[in-house]
Amino acid sequence: MIATVIVCWPALALAAGPVYDVDLYALMSGSCRNVTVAGRSYSCKAVAYFHTLRGRSEFTVVLDDPADKSHIISFSGESTERTQDNLFELAVDRMLLKSSDRPRVDGLPVPLVEMSTGSCRQVGSFITRQVSTITCAATDQNGKKYELSFESDGSPMTLRRLRQSTLPSERQRARQIAQLECRLKARAAQVLPRDTTAFMIRCLGEDDSKPVDGQR
Repeated sequence: MIATVIVCWPALALAAGPVYDVDLYALMSGSCRNVTVAGRSYSCKAVAYFHTLRGRSEFTVVLDDPADKSHIISFSGESTERTQDNLFELAVDRMLLKSSDRPRVDGLPVPLVEMSTGSCRQVGSFITRQVSTITCAATDQNGKKYELSFESDGSPMTLRRLRQSTLPSERQRARQIAQLECRLKARAAQVLPRDTTAFMIRCLGEDDSKPVDGQR
């Protein structure tokens, strides 16, 4: 089962690097019946939907990968359609692939962007906060296939609308995202509440010690 993780993964632009412009996100509770990345199957830790001020939508999957705790994929696109009240469809035009070995710009990890074709289909409604299933399938320009099949456990999704204020500096953004990632790692590691502070300090210290692009 996927624990409901309240963590905001920032949307990332194609070439300009990280963009802190998410205005809505939804966290789903349930299980992944299937997640496939380039022919390899995974289970997942979390599934979420993001919408950005630039009009891009993403279904993001945090993979349960013992070899890489930062393994995350996103089915991303700009064209959406609601053909019925409980049916939401996204035309996928790129895959965003994040892993621990990706380079960093201004302290933020930048995903590998693979131009792709495909679609995502969500049976459920953001208005009622009820979702039944999410299915995604996409193929990138190199022929690699990506698939997601998610089934809700019946719990309402956690929906947040974010009010945008003055955008933080690059250093502040890097720190905010590092804190969110460390919280997710603490949940995944099932760190006890009494040990969370020490875990966060160690985790943030490890993040600060990582070189950024141009400093290697």
